Amino acid sequence: MGFFSDQFRSVIEWKDPSPDVLIWRWDGGSDELKNASKLLINPGQAAIFVYQGQVQAIHDYPGLFDLRTANIPFWTTITKFMQGFASEHKANIYFVRLTEFLNQKWGTKAPIKYEDPKYKFPVGLRAFGNFSFKIVEPRKFFTEVTSTRHVFTVAEIRTIIVDRLMTPLTDLFAASGYSYAEIDRKRVELSEALRKRVADIFPPLGFELTDFRIENTDFDEDTKRRINKIADQMAEAQAVRALGDIDGASMNNYTRVEQLKAIQAAAQNPGGMAGMGIGLGAGLGMGQGMAQAFQPMSGAPSGGATVPCSGCRSPMDANARFCPNCGKPNTAGKAACVKCQALITAGAKFCPECGAPQSAPACPGCQKPLAAGARFCPECGYKLA
Repeated sequence: MGFFSDQFRSVIEWKDPSPDVLIWRWDGGSDELKNASKLLINPGQAAIFVYQGQVQAIHDYPGLFDLRTANIPFWTTITKFMQGFASEHKANIYFVRLTEFLNQKWGTKAPIKYEDPKYKFPVGLRAFGNFSFKIVEPRKFFTEVTSTRHVFTVAEIRTIIVDRLMTPLTDLFAASGYSYAEIDRKRVELSEALRKRVADIFPPLGFELTDFRIENTDFDEDTKRRINKIADQMAEAQAVRALGDIDGASMNNYTRVEQLKAIQAAAQNPGGMAGMGIGLGAGLGMGQGMAQAFQPMSGAPSGGATVPCSGCRSPMDANARFCPNCGKPNTAGKAACVKCQALITAGAKFCPECGAPQSAPACPGCQKPLAAGARFCPECGYKLA
């Protein structure tokens, strides 16, 4: 009698549900179902009656119901089916969790590939974040996703969601118009845009995405190399723009740029600190040399005579070595060596570069003076070379 008494007093309920389980099949047998006395539905749960593999009834509001007196459609349907129940017929009760599942972690398995809209190079982007979801239609979720599984876990639905997010996520990054440098500060905007984009994907499966967040992004190694290259080029361009008019004062900025470049190169040099010392010295020397090259010669009087640049024709100090506007050498008062063509002081007797005498050569035929570099004598036509 004790055994049958227990059957009669049996309660249909989901005891101690695991937080990682979405759907659980009640472990009572068919006889227990026929003789059950109470139905307990906890808040955030629904019960599904399945007969012969078909959903026949759903109860989705909480309460403790005395099945001998309660007049609820769910139990009425069960009673109707169980009256003609045969042993070969399968009847089960499934419990479904309807509460919202928060902060489910997601991440891309492989980098998302798309073209940077600004710099036109291929980007490999990894993204990470979390999402929240809830079951809104237990019947659809049961028939479309879980079927008659004894247990269906949160991890399984998480995999389904993440797999279906990847294509819309890739399309979103490609269509956003944001360059790699803008992605992080646009994460909130992109997250909301994706949630709206996938709003119609999951309801046919019986659940919906209630929240989606991109928390962090990272680039693959190829993309990082391209980004570093662009950053270096932009830094150099910015340094040049910051120089403004190239004069002695502004060239101090150039010195600093060269120092930084030398330190960066030394950090990549396997020679270690010795290499760093050499690189730093080279950077200092180059920067200082450039600064000095654009400064007036020592002792030049301020506001002295000016001459036009041979390149851009801008006025410059007569003693300046280079044009402050275009950077070309100052050729005023200079002449080309008759042999090596180096610029030397006009009227010099010998070239300080090659040592050649600077007297004008004479034609071997008629002894008339020849212009520097002449291949024929303009007087007698004598071939010189």
